[in-house]
Amino acid sequence: MPKPIVRIYTDYKSPYAFVANKRLFELEQTHGVELEWLPYTLRIAEFMGKVEERTPHFWRKVRYAYMDARRYANAQGLVMKGPRRIYDAFHASVGMLFAQRHGFFRPYHDTVFRKFWSHELEIDDLAAITDIITSCDGSASAFEAYVHGPARAEHDRIIDEAEALGVFGVPTMVFNGELFWGGDRIDMLIERIEKPETIEAALGSRHRKPA
Repeated sequence: MPKPIVRIYTDYKSPYAFVANKRLFELEQTHGVELEWLPYTLRIAEFMGKVEERTPHFWRKVRYAYMDARRYANAQGLVMKGPRRIYDAFHASVGMLFAQRHGFFRPYHDTVFRKFWSHELEIDDLAAITDIITSCDGSASAFEAYVHGPARAEHDRIIDEAEALGVFGVPTMVFNGELFWGGDRIDMLIERIEKPETIEAALGSRHRKPA
């Protein structure tokens, strides 16, 4: 029997995406779902504005957000250090796609998150991401050919499709067409998964032919 799919949009530079990983992966065992991970690479300047235009109110909110995320990280024994600058996570995001395609998604995913938040990895450095790929027994040359070839178009198409669904932040989970934003919505997602009628609808959508 096919498993119902939960699609997850994530970004390696999001602290809340980092701390949501554990509970999301547990859904595979506890609720028998298939997780489909896709990048939603946040464009920080687009929704936060220019640094010089940010108000004291904004910075109080940012400081609280990282403190709050660190609480969740500490509860899981994770190291979370504040980011040193604004990052473009494109290389890390397409590394995720490459890792899925070549069968080492989980070790890649866990390593990138762990090393970025412990200040051991610059996620916008192609060479650094390539090193993660090779540490997972991936091909450096194949990855770099992908980055310089079709990666950008595939990445941008995924972002466009996400935004057409209504995605605006991470982590966002999509189940049976319904969006759940943030780790604090995982319980609500679980409620939907546990309803027999939503499982039937989700399984039906896998076999429904497009119009």
